[in-house]
Amino acid sequence: MTLRIEREGAIARLLINRPERRNALSQAMWELMPVLVREAMEDEAVRVLILGSAAPGMFCAGADIGEFAKKSGGEEWRVANQAAIRATQYALAHAPKPVIAAIDGDCVGGGCGLAIACDLRIASPRARLGITPAKLGIVYSLFDTKLLVDLVGPARAKRILFTGSLASAEEALAIGLVDEVSDDPMAAAMMLAQTIAGNAQHSVRSSKAIIRRIVDGQSDDDAETLAMFRDAFTKPDFAEGVAAFRAKRKPLF
Repeated sequence: MTLRIEREGAIARLLINRPERRNALSQAMWELMPVLVREAMEDEAVRVLILGSAAPGMFCAGADIGEFAKKSGGEEWRVANQAAIRATQYALAHAPKPVIAAIDGDCVGGGCGLAIACDLRIASPRARLGITPAKLGIVYSLFDTKLLVDLVGPARAKRILFTGSLASAEEALAIGLVDEVSDDPMAAAMMLAQTIAGNAQHSVRSSKAIIRRIVDGQSDDDAETLAMFRDAFTKPDFAEGVAAFRAKRKPLF
């Protein structure tokens, strides 16, 4: 299978498995990915999702350019392709649970589009990241571009898109395109995921939802966010957190 889900306790891993094409994504893969993301989100045992490669030394080389060349002449295919890419990025960016990208190797074009839709990104020293529409004469959508601008700011986003250049892992770290560089990004992602999974999930998911509202333009509380603050005090996570604090023990959420 070119995409698969693996589970290890509270952690799910969504793995891209097309090493012969450097994990380039076909239309069928774009269409399947949001289905698998939704599957992980609906699994009550899963607390964190990691997106990575089944094979070492790569992440995703982007869309399948060979398929582009064969099928992009058809309007129906272009509409379907755009919809599938948007659905995948939207599913990752709006997933209620945290999503971490483990980037070991090239993370280019649509592959970088996947990574920037995740909440956090850990790259290996051999990773290279870039978004390359200017090399192909194509244009990325506003939603896709906004994900990049939200991470690195408009000036750096312009430089990335105008030049189509690839950044090293250290360069990506310096501009906020990735959050951490590790020799073993999957192991580092698993460690981070376990830390997140051990915390109060009501707090984690509510924080993600509030941050998404801010990124999407909300600048002040509304009735729903005010209720999120108040209602947290009535949840089992709060009772356990306070009890553990008083007993000087680790909470069991």
